[in-house]
Amino acid sequence: MKNLKYIIGIALLTLVIIAGCKEDTYEFGDLIAPSNLVINADIVGMSDSNPNGDGSGEVVITVNADDAITYHIGFNKIDDFAPVNYKVLASGTINQKFTDPGVNTYRISMIAFGPGGVASNLTKDITVRSDYVPDPEVVTAITNDNSKTWVVNKDVPAHFGVGPWGEKSPIWWTAGVDEKLTAAPCFYSTTFTFIKNANGTFKLTVDASADGAFTKTGALANIPGIPASGDEGCYSEYSGGSSSFNFVPSSSGIAVDATYPSTQIAIKLATNEAYIGYGAVQSEYEILEATSDYLYLRVQGTETGNGWWIKLKPVQ
Repeated sequence: MKNLKYIIGIALLTLVIIAGCKEDTYEFGDLIAPSNLVINADIVGMSDSNPNGDGSGEVVITVNADDAITYHIGFNKIDDFAPVNYKVLASGTINQKFTDPGVNTYRISMIAFGPGGVASNLTKDITVRSDYVPDPEVVTAITNDNSKTWVVNKDVPAHFGVGPWGEKSPIWWTAGVDEKLTAAPCFYSTTFTFIKNANGTFKLTVDASADGAFTKTGALANIPGIPASGDEGCYSEYSGGSSSFNFVPSSSGIAVDATYPSTQIAIKLATNEAYIGYGAVQSEYEILEATSDYLYLRVQGTETGNGWWIKLKPVQ
């Protein structure tokens, strides 16, 4: 009898264990791709006499789609080589300022996400006028109102740093004095000449003939000639190049305060033939500080979410 009770007990326990191990099943519901995507762009001040707006560069953008849960939206100039940086658009409406001087065409890229992450996308091109005029003191400090050559300042701490793009300082790492001198001498030998032309346009010329460009490889470096793979370092495949550029309002979105003394002005390169300090695909360099003998820049890193800080000094 005792054995029978033991056998029955084991059988019941086995049934409990089997029942407890029963695999749960989950259902996501229907995966529906958003449809009927719409992008509306109202250019501020647009009229018969000002078909591209009033010169403020302001555009009110509204997006909509059936079965969409959330939207991502990004912007780039039609001839811009940089990748599109998307942001989450929770409300479906955003006020966007386009700041390249003159009349330019931009592409609005929208991704609508439905249940289960199924996505649909749409683009819309708009032409906008901007009459933005940068602070002349900043322009003079960088270009000398003619031509001025700069180099990365290896003689000061934190002349190169890395941190989260949303932070005000390079909290992850900063370079010590001369830190890259042996591993990447090109970081200190390459020169960057900012030119203000007689007609008011601007040009950047890079001379990397001594040691090559300090960069990464593959998709993380967009300057010409860099190989598809390899470590971070100096690459003699690039000896120099030039690009026109504009001074534009910074798009970083970080407010100025005592810990973040940004000029709120950025240098925006027109092509990938040139770079500043560290070769990368990004084209906009925020000017944190600019004096006659000091230039401090911040640029979004090629890796998503990273920011780089770079200090330069004039070539004597």
